[in-house]
This record gives sequence, C-alpha cells and structure tokens, in this order.
Amino acid sequence: MSTGVSTSTDKIIVDKSRSLRNKAVTRTVRATRERLQTAAGNSPDFEREMLQLHIDSAVQGALAVPVVVVLIAAVGLYLTQDATLLAWAVLALSMHAIGMLVARRARGKDITGETVHRWQRRFLVTQFLMGIAWAVFALQDCSHCSGVSFEFYKGSSLLVALAVTAMGTLMLRHAILCAFGPTVAALAVSTLLHPEPATVGMTAIVAAALVFLVFMTRRLRHTSAQLLSSQSEKDDLIAELEVAKSMSDEARRRAEEANLAKSRFLASMSHELRTPLNAILGFSEVMSTEVLGPLNNPTYKEYTSDIHRSGQHLLNLINEILDLSRIEAGKYDLSEESVHLVDIAEDCIGMVQLRARAKNITITEQVESDMPAVWADEKALRQVILNLLSNAVKFTPQGGEVTVKAGWTAGGGQYVSIRDNGPGIPEEEIPVVLSAFGQGSIAIKSAEQGTGLGLPIVQAILAKHNGEFILKSKLREGTEAIAILPAKRVLQSLPAVSETQAVAPRRKSFA
Repeated sequence: MSTGVSTSTDKIIVDKSRSLRNKAVTRTVRATRERLQTAAGNSPDFEREMLQLHIDSAVQGALAVPVVVVLIAAVGLYLTQDATLLAWAVLALSMHAIGMLVARRARGKDITGETVHRWQRRFLVTQFLMGIAWAVFALQDCSHCSGVSFEFYKGSSLLVALAVTAMGTLMLRHAILCAFGPTVAALAVSTLLHPEPATVGMTAIVAAALVFLVFMTRRLRHTSAQLLSSQSEKDDLIAELEVAKSMSDEARRRAEEANLAKSRFLASMSHELRTPLNAILGFSEVMSTEVLGPLNNPTYKEYTSDIHRSGQHLLNLINEILDLSRIEAGKYDLSEESVHLVDIAEDCIGMVQLRARAKNITITEQVESDMPAVWADEKALRQVILNLLSNAVKFTPQGGEVTVKAGWTAGGGQYVSIRDNGPGIPEEEIPVVLSAFGQGSIAIKSAEQGTGLGLPIVQAILAKHNGEFILKSKLREGTEAIAILPAKRVLQSLPAVSETQAVAPRRKSFA
C-alpha cells in the first residue's frame, strides 16, 4: 500500500507536503531582506567580492609590474652603468613573484566571509614586501652622475611605479600605502641626512603624488563599491521577486484547490440534502395538518411542527449558502427587466406583515409617488428587501416600529431605506455583521439567531447591480439599512410624440 501523500484536489484542500518548501522560501526572503538592509561596506560578502576583483585584476595584470621593473633597470643601467640595479631588479621581481603566488593560490581557494580578512592581510604583506623593493630603489645613488639627471630618473621611475601600483591595487584597501609608504619614509630619511634641493624636491613630489593617489583610489574604490552594491541589490531584488512569484503561485494553486473542493462540496450538499429535506418538509406538513387522520397524542403534533420549522430553516440556510457561493464564483446571473422598486417593497411588506403582527410591530411606509421603473432583477431585489425587512422585524422588540422609505437619491438613483427602533449594533461590530457568517453580540444573545448570510448576500446583489449598501446603527437607538440603485438603472420615460398632419402625396402630371 502506498504511503505517499495524496495530492488529489477531491480529498485535500491544503497540500501539507509543501509546507517545508514554504518554510525554506520564507527563510530565503528573510535573508534577502537582511542583505538589502546591510550596509555595503560592512558586509563580509561584499568585502569578499571586492577581494575577488583584486585577485582577478592581479592575475590578469601580472606582467605590468615586471615590464615596469625591467624598463626602469634598463634605463638605469644606461645612465649609471651600475650593476646594483640588476640586483635590485631581481629583488623586485622576486617580491612580485611572491605576490603572484599568493594571488594564484587565493584564486584556487574558496574565500568565505570568515577568511576574507586573513587573505586581505596576506595581500597587504606582499604589497609591503614590494614596497621594500621600491624603497631600496629610492635609496640608490650614483657617484659619477652629474647634475640632477639621476634624481630626475629616480623620481620619474617612482611616479610611474606609483601610478601602475595604484591602478593594479584599486580594489585592495590600504594597498597603495603599504606599497609606497616605505619608499616615502626612505626618501624622508635620505632628505634629512642629505638635504639637497633635488632630493627634497623629489621627496615632496613623490609624497604629494602618494597622498593624491590615496585620495583618488579611495574615491574610485567607493564608486566601484556603489556599483557593486547596486548590482547586488538588483540581483537580490530579482531573487526576491522570483520567490514572491513562486509563493503567489503556490497560494493561487491552493486557493484554486480549495475553491474546487468547496464547489464540489456545495454541489454534493445541494443534491444530498435537498432530496431528504423535501420529504421531511412534506411528511411533517402532512402530519401536522392531520391530512390522513388525527394524531392521538397532541405532543406528536407539536413535534411535527418543530420538525417542519427546523427543516425549513435548514433549507433556507442551504439556499443562502448556495446563493453566496454563486455570487463569489461569478456564476450569479441577473435576469434584468423593467420593475418598480416601490411595488416590490410593498409586496415584501405584505410577506412579513404576519410576523410583524405577531410581535405587535407597526410597519409604516413613506414612499414618493410616480417613481419610474428601474432596470434590475426582480427576484434579486425582492430577496434584498425581504432580507432587510426580516432582520428589522426579527430584532425589533415587542410593540416596536419599522419604517420603510423609498425615493430618489441626490445623484438621480433610487433607494429603499428600512429603519427600526431595535437595540442597534455597536459601531465596531458593523464590519463583522457585513462579513459572511458574521453576527453581532446582540444577535448572538437574541433568541432568534440567524445564519449571518443575509447582509453579505444583500451587499453582493447590490454590487452586481452597480449599487451600494449602507448600514447605519447606534446602540440602543436602532438600525437603518439603505439599498441604493444607481441613476443609470432608472428608466426615464420619454414624452409622447405629438401627432402631425399627414402630408398629401404629390399628384403626378403628364404633359
């Protein structure tokens, strides 16, 4: 026997097998929102992305620094004929090789948020080692060089190296300081020991260039950070929209399954309950009226009357549920024709007059005369007015009064107002009584409890007619229910066409 969870829409309204996926979706949405709310500079994922960009840039531009070192050494050899520049070139290339080894090793590793700072420190150490090589170059001297040619050569070389390093380490924070901080320090010490004008000028220029490039690289890095942050936010928003779409699709699927199950249940209930109810109502009425003979025990007659009333109440409940379900499903079609709102109201008053007299309730009418017909569904309007009148009679105490008004609205439509002097409805409970199966505290305490579907059906029918339903009530002052039809449903009569004298036909003449 299969132990899997059935997904049949006939048996299951909510698929419990998808609850775990919904929990995962919820966690994903929460994590995405946290990433969106986190500052870009403080996020470990963002720092990891910046470090990854630096690694890619270092690996792709691996030949830039060696080319600069070789060119500087070649020009130096041409100017000074000093072999120590070759030793310096070997030192600089060795330091650069260490940096490339670290970059290639980092490229093959999976850098996480916990290890990103460790790798940043390693790259800063390699930049510091390269900075020592440039400091050694800054301390080079030429004893047989005349003038300021060698100082000009060193200053120009350091500026070029500074620019190349700044471009290559743009995504690594403090890299330019680690790379040329030792150089500036070495030049400052050399200037203090030998305060020559050329040395002082070169030191000032290199220091000023370092400060300027630190400022510019920081600004460029900040701009790059904003671009990466925008890209990350866009990706996260797209992911969240996809997650929200999947959740909405899941909710729609469940709603469709629930609606299908409800429709099948209501159809089955309509068939399965109406058939025995017809027999119950018919037989109980035959027994209560003693058509086939008297009942020997009078208690049995009371029981048959109770059975008939209970069956009638259940049948009304089924009809109301089916009406509301058809309206919600959009299957409630209007059979529109020309009807008079005042005539329908008077018919409904006659139908509830017997119940009103049993409670000694007076129903008064205040209607305007000569009101034109409206284009509406007579059965639906009758149900609206009958529901409102039944509620008014039900909750009006003994000896009360119900007032029925019909007339014009300010916008040219027609309305029917039913007001009683019953206990009223608290203002905070009005939304409750207008919802399906909603009942106020007065109705719950009342001996005549209803199903809570009358007012929602009234509201839905008037909405189908493009009308409006207004419920006004105050505690211990009464309730007024107003059903309004719009002006476009009022049929205005056209004036009679005045008779005109017929035109005599023109006599034809023949020449």
